[in-house]
Amino acid sequence: MRSIMLLNAKGGCGKSTLASNLASHYATEGKAVALVDFDPQKSGLEWLSVRSEDEWEILGIDGTEQGMRIPRNIDVAIYDVPAGISGKNLTAMVKRADTILIPVLPSPIDIRAASHFIRDLLLVGKVSRKQTKLAVIANRVRENTLVYHKLEKFLKSLKIPFIATLRDTQNYIHAEEQGLGIFELTPSLVAQDIEQWQPLLKWLRNKRVHGAIK
Repeated sequence: MRSIMLLNAKGGCGKSTLASNLASHYATEGKAVALVDFDPQKSGLEWLSVRSEDEWEILGIDGTEQGMRIPRNIDVAIYDVPAGISGKNLTAMVKRADTILIPVLPSPIDIRAASHFIRDLLLVGKVSRKQTKLAVIANRVRENTLVYHKLEKFLKSLKIPFIATLRDTQNYIHAEEQGLGIFELTPSLVAQDIEQWQPLLKWLRNKRVHGAIK
């Protein structure tokens, strides 16, 4: 089973949106997908609650339940983790992941928070031993703005891959309202967004990324 985790120290960075869209992508590829929601707000499970039974199947799992287990037939587990976890809780969570994606928003507060969080994350055992791969994503950006250029410079300065830039668009909101991902919307309406996801999906398919899906 492949496990992909969305992490950040700060809330509101788009973790849940990225998690649901990743789950949607793998589901449309015919994978058996589980969306594991550890966030007390249950954004992922609420997204699934409005999803039609006619759509590609995605299993929703409440990660906060004691004794939570993921069925053995699952190909890909997407973990949506609450913001601000640290110390032993962070170490325990990272043990579950093959791959960790860190979305960062273009704002000075988010950049500073991400800097401190990534510094701590790199010290976690499984990450320091390179058993878990990390990557960062610039999320909800408006390109050609000063704050985006500052974010881009910061992400490129890190010692981990900066793999994608995703724009700020209503397409994600329209998809979320229907319990869908952008990969399930009319292709002509989301062509630019799908194109922006390609570097991320290519990186996840890379055989050098631990547990890459074939």
